[in-house]
Amino acid sequence: MLQQGEKAPDFTLTDGEGKSVTLSQYQGQKLIIYFYPKDSTAGCTKQAKAYAAADEELKTLGVKVIGISKDSVASHKKFAEKYALPFTLLSDPERQAIEGYGVWQEKKMCGKVSMGVVRSSFLIDEEGRLELVRYNVKADKDTAELLAYLKK
Repeated sequence: MLQQGEKAPDFTLTDGEGKSVTLSQYQGQKLIIYFYPKDSTAGCTKQAKAYAAADEELKTLGVKVIGISKDSVASHKKFAEKYALPFTLLSDPERQAIEGYGVWQEKKMCGKVSMGVVRSSFLIDEEGRLELVRYNVKADKDTAELLAYLKK
């Protein structure tokens, strides 16, 4: 698992428009990257809508947001359009960033053990370092907790 202060792992992934996006493109600005299990599920929708609702406040604080999951580019495009998400969603079917950030972990649900994306968020500073590392976040609290941190 990653630690605060480490250099954030770079990646190149595809957005909902089919364009390549790299972490290094965001050098010089703060960035929240949040990893989530699946488009259009209850928790993931709640989390995405919370980030969307906080978009103006985050922009005022100088912070951009990127969401990453294993879902396809087409799935991301549909999800973003359905909920008018004002931030970038990146597709990571090969788990490049998912594994690079250590969010591909063993999960237990209803007594069943499987591997999957553990909902996590990372605040990356202007120099590309991990300012805040948060594994196993709650979908309904993640955005508010990050906003509280950014405002202090």
